[in-house]
Amino acid sequence: MAEVTNEAELLKEKANKFFKEKDYENAIKYYSEALELNPSNAIYYSNRSLAYLRTECYGYALADATKALEVDKNYIKGYYRRATSNMALGKFKAALKDYETVVRVRPNDKDARMKYQECNKIVKQKAFERAIASDDKKKSVVDSLDIESMTIEDDYVGPKLEDGKVTLQFMKDMMDWFKDQKKLHRKCAYQTDKLTICGDTHGQYYDLLNIFELNGLPSETNPYLFNGDFVDRGSFSVEVILTLFGFKLLYPDHFHLLRGNHETDNMNQMYGFEGEVKAKYTAQMFQLFSEVFQWLPLAQCINNKVLVMHGGLFSEDGVTLEDLRKIDRNRQPPDSGPMCDLLWSDPQPQNGRSISKRGVSCQFGPDVTQHFLEQNKLDYIVRSHEVKAEGYEVTHSGKCITVFSAPNYCDQMGNKGAYIHLRGSDLKPDFHQFTAVPHPNVKPMVYANTLMQLGMM
Repeated sequence: MAEVTNEAELLKEKANKFFKEKDYENAIKYYSEALELNPSNAIYYSNRSLAYLRTECYGYALADATKALEVDKNYIKGYYRRATSNMALGKFKAALKDYETVVRVRPNDKDARMKYQECNKIVKQKAFERAIASDDKKKSVVDSLDIESMTIEDDYVGPKLEDGKVTLQFMKDMMDWFKDQKKLHRKCAYQTDKLTICGDTHGQYYDLLNIFELNGLPSETNPYLFNGDFVDRGSFSVEVILTLFGFKLLYPDHFHLLRGNHETDNMNQMYGFEGEVKAKYTAQMFQLFSEVFQWLPLAQCINNKVLVMHGGLFSEDGVTLEDLRKIDRNRQPPDSGPMCDLLWSDPQPQNGRSISKRGVSCQFGPDVTQHFLEQNKLDYIVRSHEVKAEGYEVTHSGKCITVFSAPNYCDQMGNKGAYIHLRGSDLKPDFHQFTAVPHPNVKPMVYANTLMQLGMM
């Protein structure tokens, strides 16, 4: 017995080393092996929970934290881990309950009390928003804007719209202006033979510029599709989204944007976009972004052959393209159903479906993909949503492609970025990889919720 325990400890130490090196997949592997030898060790579950948090597998992280507390209800880190997992999933009341436990057990722990107070503030804010919400149809922020009365000051020397319209020269000037970390005037901000598909960009503005440098600026002959998660985490999300919206206005039929799970209020509150917009502009502008995000398409079908969505396929069989067209997308996504799945689900190697590692939607296997494609007469799907070491991944016998376009994600993952070219009548995918470029010394998550900034993620 002692020999098994010692072997488990060695595996834990090996996992800890990989964790420090930010190799979270191997850390999870060796924590799992340690748990196979000693499944009654709360520390192993807690450590693996944190590794899952770092890889955004919030559902698995929550399960491990819960298991740690089942093993040892007095293990305080277990309550921390479970609270963090619930915060990441937007389950603020559940998180608050665990923070209350920690504060009760450790009343002199300043860090615990501060996290409790921050979480409590969010819960009260949510309750207040529900209390003042009207049953009447919500009035659009646009109705309260008076853009004509906004004056551009004489000392503003940045990009200006030409007769109120976006031009290519305006877009070039604006990208250079953002590159120098300057702010677009609010009046301009409010108005604002292949297809290239890009995945998550997550506020990494300088990597977005690099994509345009490598692949050319968008145009009528160089169309783009950006597959969601434009904002959050990276601290230049405002610059990213204004650039993308600008090109959408300039080339409405040749520049396409799909909604990701981070184009939602809960995620924006936690992971930085709301804070960034308020810091650089106003709360009113964030409300306008929130409205616009709700109108973004959830999926795009290319030449009746390829379906592109941010997350993936569905928790139930039988979903058709016509069903997707009927989704009421002008809202915050529900916790289940096709809209949720399009934004949140992930593929898995084994057949069938399983509980999501994220704690939202599901994971779907090769048989699910094959059945969906056959029913809808499609060739394959393209999705994003997951960091991939090479920037892309082809699974399910070539029928499910993942593309991720934020290299060295959050300045720590070391991954490549990628984009895809679709050409010809068969739309055969052609993959292009790239690495991260330098950016100003502004770290990711600077504008995120205080709890996220504390290194809990």
